Amino acid sequence: MAFQSTAVLCDDASKKVEQQHKSGWFQFMKSVATFKGDLASLSAPPFLLSPDSICQFSQYLNDYPRLLVAPAKEENAEKRALLVMHWYLAGLKRQMATRNEDGSRKKLKPLNPFLGEIFLGKWEDECGTTELISEQVSHHPPQTAYYISNKKHGVSVDGHIAPRSFFSHTINIERKGFGTLRIDRFDENHVFTVAKVHVEGIVSFQIAPELSGTSYIHSSSGYTTKIEYCSKGWLRGAGHTFKATLFRDGAEKSPLYTATGQWDGSYTVTNDKGRVIDTVDLASLKRTPLQVAPVQKQHPLETGRAWQHVIEAIHSNDMFAIGHEKSKIENAQRALRKEEAQEGRVWERRFFTSIQKDHTVDSLALRSKHDACHDYHVYWKFDHSKHDRIRENQLHGMKSPTHARFDSGIGMLPDDVLMEH
Repeated sequence: MAFQSTAVLCDDASKKVEQQHKSGWFQFMKSVATFKGDLASLSAPPFLLSPDSICQFSQYLNDYPRLLVAPAKEENAEKRALLVMHWYLAGLKRQMATRNEDGSRKKLKPLNPFLGEIFLGKWEDECGTTELISEQVSHHPPQTAYYISNKKHGVSVDGHIAPRSFFSHTINIERKGFGTLRIDRFDENHVFTVAKVHVEGIVSFQIAPELSGTSYIHSSSGYTTKIEYCSKGWLRGAGHTFKATLFRDGAEKSPLYTATGQWDGSYTVTNDKGRVIDTVDLASLKRTPLQVAPVQKQHPLETGRAWQHVIEAIHSNDMFAIGHEKSKIENAQRALRKEEAQEGRVWERRFFTSIQKDHTVDSLALRSKHDACHDYHVYWKFDHSKHDRIRENQLHGMKSPTHARFDSGIGMLPDDVLMEH
């Protein structure tokens, strides 16, 4: 049960459904409260499942591509760091949203991605085309790698995230991993971390995630942004609040800019003189929709196609079908892992490669005495050679650049075999 930052409540389409599942919810929470270890290994009951996979969540980082490319147009390094902060903050709202855009409440538990699951899409606006590639590069422990790029402006984001959830008074999610926003024009890197999450409202069944702790953005141009989160609120007890300070490295007590407000609402930026220089209302920002291929045209490993029948069952509130279709995928994955072990093979990651050290990340993170290497002691980086090889193979009509089972594991096994494992 890999609770993720956007994990939220039950479908609000009918309060009757919520009441119906309340007893099941509290039974489930009893098992969570007594469970020792990472909650990722627990299976959530079908009524809690969201029709979204964790592999899709990297899209929320870039709801506003024009904010991503804005630093590439700015000559001043200090102002570029400020623009990167604006991009980062704008990506928090939908990551943590408790409701869908139509006003309905989100469900608590997103789908756990299977090893090799991919999510592909693109944004198109006045900034050109910005592409997204997301891949589940590890299942135990769960890790998702992502790559966002706009070639026109020479800006990219290369990162990975590894959530680990546990229960201590409430559900807590530690999110390890880093992302690097690179601006080619200035040969500049901005390494950012992600905040911790805890879940509020468990007893009242009005569940909502809340950010906590501190996240950082470290710039190779000599600036750092420190973002502190407070569920009680920096502003008159309001929730979802933060305080961000941008300063030159080594001068944390003399911030150049300070931003305070709510990451799901609005915030104000002041300069070192205390004068307000900007007010950002996130609700007024026009989001660029992500374009994803129709399900029938997707790769077998893409989220929408792979989970198609599970998603349909969730939308129709068919508890039996949810469990049945989900088990088919999970059992196919177990069978594939068993086959790989017997043949001495390791699953070939499609777009990313693991490395033991990332010197850019390590050198920047150490400026704030931050240990860049998370507990799993591995980084995942976008592999341009793999990407180019896949593109070339597609042009020549080849499905797999490695072996016959490269695209397997989803819908490849008959029902009688699926249900045996």
